[in-house]
Amino acid sequence: MYDYLIVGAGLAGAVFARCMTEKGKRCLVLEKRDHIAGNVYSEQIEGIEVHRYGPHVFHTDNEKVWEFVNRFAVFNHFVYSPVANYKGELYNLPFNMNTFHALWGVNTPEEAEKIIRRQREDSGIHNPENLEEQAIFLAGRDIYEKLIKGYTEKQWGKPCKKLPAFIIRRLPLRFTYDNNYFDHPHQGIPVGGYTRMVEKMLEGIEVKTGVDYRKSRKEYEKLAEKILYTGPIDEYFDYCFGKLEYRSLRFETEILETENYQGVAGINYTDAETPYTRIIEHKHFEFGTRKNDVGHAERTGKTVITREYPVSWKRGDEPYYPVNDKRNMELYEKYKKESLKDQRIIFAGRLGKYQYYDMDKAIASVLELAEGM
Repeated sequence: MYDYLIVGAGLAGAVFARCMTEKGKRCLVLEKRDHIAGNVYSEQIEGIEVHRYGPHVFHTDNEKVWEFVNRFAVFNHFVYSPVANYKGELYNLPFNMNTFHALWGVNTPEEAEKIIRRQREDSGIHNPENLEEQAIFLAGRDIYEKLIKGYTEKQWGKPCKKLPAFIIRRLPLRFTYDNNYFDHPHQGIPVGGYTRMVEKMLEGIEVKTGVDYRKSRKEYEKLAEKILYTGPIDEYFDYCFGKLEYRSLRFETEILETENYQGVAGINYTDAETPYTRIIEHKHFEFGTRKNDVGHAERTGKTVITREYPVSWKRGDEPYYPVNDKRNMELYEKYKKESLKDQRIIFAGRLGKYQYYDMDKAIASVLELAEGM
């Protein structure tokens, strides 16, 4: 009945479905959740577009990807410039001259570079063997202690000394007064939200939500020539080699009776004592406004915030971040080898590939895949 059965209506599944439909193929998309768009799903609360599964700012330097997404959405010109809060001290991110001035009172790049270079030399670290040593080697002890250590240990649930160095193989140190978190030429939020963008990608394509493919797998597999699977690769194979490890997240969203809670879209809490890693105030993704009943921007006496708590992942939880350490990558290679035995099945997306993707990278990988089909 179908050329492709696509499991998952997130970005990877939606992009693949659109590409193959435009090639004249018939696709059926199955989604376990009760909505499309995966983790980029956004919904209206008090007229404010809320990112249910954490903030997603689209950014890319890939012209092909930018051209593709602009077929389905108009992007505003939002620039992500988060702030770090360390025990009440505020610092601009990413690490730039504004950060260095707040830390040390320096005014010039030469002064900042001198302090970082001296702290590197004082550390005595030459061949970093863990994340703590890597961070100090790259950015010095002050930045590590105030802006990296607590946040990272909350994020991964382990001491930095027990985390591999490659997690922060590079740290962006900008010796300019520039708070733009991303250095890509294209950046913004889809006007009307990500859900609307994915809806347009899936126009004219059969989609079924609230369907657990694994519970009726044999019946669904009979319907299509090939299958694109965007769920966890270890789950697909019933964990036959063991479970891959992830980190998960818990979100607490709250409506507040105030016009402006924190003055910026994102504040990262980098001390170890604060249990959450960041607070997102969603209206700032659209410049502090909400949409009224006829779609016009307006200001109101309410705002919506979300606190983000990293948590240990267990089976049944939503897996957000693959733990790409040596053990897990060796385990993934076993599943990857197993996946090559069945030419009908194609694995894609962050869970199918056991790899964290920015949105543009996820789209680029699927566009490349679809071109070869």
